[in-house]
Amino acid sequence: QVQLIESGGGLVQAGGSLRLSCAASGRTWSIDTMGWFRQAPGKGREFVARITLNTGNTDYAEAVKGRFTISTDSAKNTVYLQMNSLKPEDTANYYCAGGITWRYWGQGTQVTVSS
Repeated sequence: QVQLIESGGGLVQAGGSLRLSCAASGRTWSIDTMGWFRQAPGKGREFVARITLNTGNTDYAEAVKGRFTISTDSAKNTVYLQMNSLKPEDTANYYCAGGITWRYWGQGTQVTVSS
C-alpha cells in the first residue's frame, strides 16, 4: 500500500502563488506516475498535472499550462505543485494521486483564491 499526504493549501489573493506538497510513504517503489487533480464545489474531479517518475516527463491541463509546475524530490518521496498567477477559478480541493490508473489518492488540500 501507498499513503499520500498533501499539504500547502490555503487562502491567497488572485495573482498570488502557492506550493502544494504530496508526501508518499509505503510501497513507493511501485509508483511510476504521480499527479494532481482538483475538484471545485459542485463540479467533478479534473486532471491538473502529472509527472512520470523515471523520465521526468510532465503533462498539464490546458487551464493551468504556463502557470503551474509539477516536480519531484525523490530523496523525500515528495511531489510538488507550484501554482503561480492563481485565479479565482483555481479554487478547489486539490488531490495528489499515484500509480497506474491512479490507484492511490490523498485526502486533499483546499486552495481558495480570492478576487
